[in-house]
Amino acid sequence: MTTHVLLVGLNHTTASICLREKLAINGASLHNALNQLRRVNGREGATLHEGIILSTCNRLEVYTVCGDVESGYHAVVEFLCMNRQLAAGEFVAALYRKRDAEAVHHLMRVACGLDSMVMGEPQILGQVTMAYQAALAGRSCGAVLSALFRHAIRAGKRAHAETAISRHAVTVPSVAATLAEQVIGGLHGRVVLVMGAGEMGELAVRTLISRGATSIIVANRTYDRALALARELGGEAMTFERQLEALIRADIVITATDAPHVILTRDKVAQAMAHRPERPLVIVDIAVPRDTEPIVAEVPGVRLFDIDDLQSVANGNLEARQREIPRVEAIAVEEAQAFLCWFEALEVVPTISDLRRWADEVKAVELDKALRRLRHLDERERKVVRVLAHRLVNKFLHPPTVQLKRRALEGQGHYYASAIRDLFGLGLRDCEIADQEEV
Repeated sequence: MTTHVLLVGLNHTTASICLREKLAINGASLHNALNQLRRVNGREGATLHEGIILSTCNRLEVYTVCGDVESGYHAVVEFLCMNRQLAAGEFVAALYRKRDAEAVHHLMRVACGLDSMVMGEPQILGQVTMAYQAALAGRSCGAVLSALFRHAIRAGKRAHAETAISRHAVTVPSVAATLAEQVIGGLHGRVVLVMGAGEMGELAVRTLISRGATSIIVANRTYDRALALARELGGEAMTFERQLEALIRADIVITATDAPHVILTRDKVAQAMAHRPERPLVIVDIAVPRDTEPIVAEVPGVRLFDIDDLQSVANGNLEARQREIPRVEAIAVEEAQAFLCWFEALEVVPTISDLRRWADEVKAVELDKALRRLRHLDERERKVVRVLAHRLVNKFLHPPTVQLKRRALEGQGHYYASAIRDLFGLGLRDCEIADQEEV
């Protein structure tokens, strides 16, 4: 049976933040999702043999290995419906599906930063790596997806090392910081509140500090993590329970948590603004799912932005990054082709192994017959006969083995493997092989 690599997903170009946050699979939920994906069967019982889930603020992509692409697609849709408790009609229009070479090239471009909202941003490579590591830990990926993601990670590393695309790039957190600075009109004397002490929040606040922000509040679900980051940044630590106090003091709020639910409500923000009616508040929410209720934007004096509002700012330095695209694309193509050569050859490996096994079994039977008839040979002469038989088998097997691998790379491996199996009777039982007589 032919094996396919199948990708089913959506991203910032096909789905709004409203839909992406409904489908986001983050944090602790990822392990359970991988287990669920592995168990899902498609139509006619087709199984998803392997699975890796890449979920970021800008995309959700499910990479699988399956025998039938159509059944595999429906299996992934079924999985998303069950896992996210949605009806298929709520999201299928935003999905794209890619198979085999198209899916492979897509992942290489993603890992290189060519498919990101902020082109060339380096965070996506770490996210691809973490998705692969999570699948390894959850035992949901096998040889095919392991090889695919290793090539993708290698492509991303090469893109950053061999080209200048990441040197010209901005990141989602830095874009968020730039937007906040532009809206507030300068950072001198401003109080910055970052909600979420993870990588994205830290990068955003570091950008603001580098541009002049000096008063930093770090709020996090766990106080120890907030305190560690606050000390490192020269700021103040709080838990979410002191959110109102922090909002009253803040001029800029960056939210970047992994929370599956809203942490900034309209009522809480309105309550804070009642204590500071003359001072505007800028909130930039870069979390998916969003940390902030959209109706917070209705509170007087509040300017609310989410991750989909960052595109115009993200176009900074775009011309410099675009000059690097051909070199990065070449790396993506090279790594994709390296994987595809390996993947195509997989289809004929069982036939090559069976052909070798058949030939060795025939050799053993015929050698035994011959040596029983040649009892007068001494051990040295018997060894010569054995070596002769071994070399003859290798010589006879070499041309069909080479041709099978070559045809596999041309996409014709299935047909030639089927012909070899028919011509050599590779489905015969051992007793039938032993009964074959030389004409």
